[in-house]
Amino acid sequence: MTDLFSPLRLGRIEMPNRIVMAPLTRNRAGAGNVPHALNAEYYAQRASAGLIVSEATQISPTAQGYPMTPGIHSAEQVAGWKLVTDAVHAKGGRIVLQLWHVGRISHPSLLPGNVLPVAPSAIKPEGMAFTLEGMQPFVTPHALTLEEIGGVIEDYRKAAQNAMEAGFDGVEVHSANGYLLDQFLRDGSNRRDDQYGGSIPNRSRLLLEVVNVVCKVWGADRVGVRISPINPFNDMRDSHPQALFNHVAEVLNPFGLAYLHVMEGGIGGGEEMPAFNYQELRRAYKGLYMANSSYTKSSANQAIAEGRADCVAFGVPYIANPDLVERFAQDAPLNTADQNTFYGGDSHGYTDYPALGA
Repeated sequence: MTDLFSPLRLGRIEMPNRIVMAPLTRNRAGAGNVPHALNAEYYAQRASAGLIVSEATQISPTAQGYPMTPGIHSAEQVAGWKLVTDAVHAKGGRIVLQLWHVGRISHPSLLPGNVLPVAPSAIKPEGMAFTLEGMQPFVTPHALTLEEIGGVIEDYRKAAQNAMEAGFDGVEVHSANGYLLDQFLRDGSNRRDDQYGGSIPNRSRLLLEVVNVVCKVWGADRVGVRISPINPFNDMRDSHPQALFNHVAEVLNPFGLAYLHVMEGGIGGGEEMPAFNYQELRRAYKGLYMANSSYTKSSANQAIAEGRADCVAFGVPYIANPDLVERFAQDAPLNTADQNTFYGGDSHGYTDYPALGA
């Protein structure tokens, strides 16, 4: 029977198991948002995963939305990530970089020259930005011009090239959780009246253009895309999410991507979410489907056995269990994650969770 421990070919990536480490923001990059030795140790500890998807990584200085998150736009950041990929590969692992632009979920204090964050439309999100000076209200963003959209696409291309130089096995385009590409997709944040707004095909245009340039760098079989159809996180909503994301799945099919990574639900404050048929989405997308949302070993195995997913990404369990694959294999108890050390800090709550037998 096919289960979490069955091998899987994800595009050109050969996975020895179907257990994926989900992207996890930990706010532990060094000065200049450069990855360093502690980050390399953290990822290498988790190299037994079938695949590691790195924490979200900003594609440009103006793509940043949180302190101490890594980038992939400077030579120093590329070198820092090379420490990580070398460490993961030395342990026999596989790792892809998640390409990230936060859009309006930022604050001028985090951006060069204190410029405004950018978005499809000048709509201020509800909530607070996490800054070096503490929590501050979000601001009304600057609506991107057509010329500026072209610059964002070029930033994705450069970031994809830098990820290749840093030694990754592929990249994942982050189009989920209320960040820039998701903001373009959903009509709660996109009120444009040009070719990037209005209809579902128009709102999907930027994602497709970004995927196209990234695939030209990597080849589609080393590129994944992440979406979150009904996640309300970061003040997100859409009037017809099923129609929107079924369309997104269908128009991604021709690329022949390595996988589609789907956040099946929401994160955050327990907001009420609209009904959504993930099996309908699953049928619309003809490639490999990575599921993600509070799965356990048992529910993940059931989803794989029933064909509802090809592999499953685990988030919080990977924070506290660097050897999650081995614990699942032995039905061993899991360490409990300390939420107080999720974001920022040093090795405590980062690289000091014990492995089996430690």
